[in-house]
Amino acid sequence: MTIHSRISRTLALGALAAATAFTAACGGGTNQPEDTAYVARDVETLYSEAKRQLDRGRPQLAAALFDEVERQHPYSPWARRAQLMSAFSYYAAGDYNKTTASAQRFLSIHPGNQDAPYAYYLIALSYYEQISDVQRDQKVTEQALTALREVNRRFPQTQYASDARLKIDLVEDHLAGKEMEIGRYYQRSGKWIAAQIRFQNVVDTYQTTSHVPEALYRLVESSLALGIRPEAVKYAAVLGANYPGNEWYEKAYDLIEDHAAGVSAS
Repeated sequence: MTIHSRISRTLALGALAAATAFTAACGGGTNQPEDTAYVARDVETLYSEAKRQLDRGRPQLAAALFDEVERQHPYSPWARRAQLMSAFSYYAAGDYNKTTASAQRFLSIHPGNQDAPYAYYLIALSYYEQISDVQRDQKVTEQALTALREVNRRFPQTQYASDARLKIDLVEDHLAGKEMEIGRYYQRSGKWIAAQIRFQNVVDTYQTTSHVPEALYRLVESSLALGIRPEAVKYAAVLGANYPGNEWYEKAYDLIEDHAAGVSAS
């Protein structure tokens, strides 16, 4: 289960298709057999057939045909086009490992090509599509974040970077959610120091995410449980200064007041 909607994925596919629309001189591929992956053909006909299969909603076959363009005609100008179209076709088919492999191959051969931003973007999207819920391992989420940041770093003025920045926010929020999940588990287990480390990481590393107010509150909880009231008061103050009126601040304030009353009564 990914962190984006099916609608956003459809829009992304549409944008990618437009971004990778190449002009091909048609070589009469309209009457060719359905599966021409391993039939020797002139380059224009083969490329045109691959594009036709992609347009017909058969991206897996299209990818195989684009791969054939490069295999049969490795030194033609069409080979470069086919490499990138192969990567896109694999993406459209949901084969993200092959998408990444094809895009990386394109970049290794044509690192300075004008379509390099798109290849980097495809790699980032392939990782992004595989993000799972916070209950699972988040290695691929980290890979998505690294790849998205790379797009933004290398090509900050492009449409790909603009979309990457939006996705970076979502991915960081997702990773912060994972840290919160682990931190709450440690709290329930009475491992207060381990919990403290996780919540502090959210505050320090994911400062702009939606999880920070709760992380600060949990730091108040953990500090009180460890008997470090000044630290708890400090975190509550930070919470109040940055999120006044937030429900987590109100809970933190009540928690400190209750703790103070309990200490006085004892």
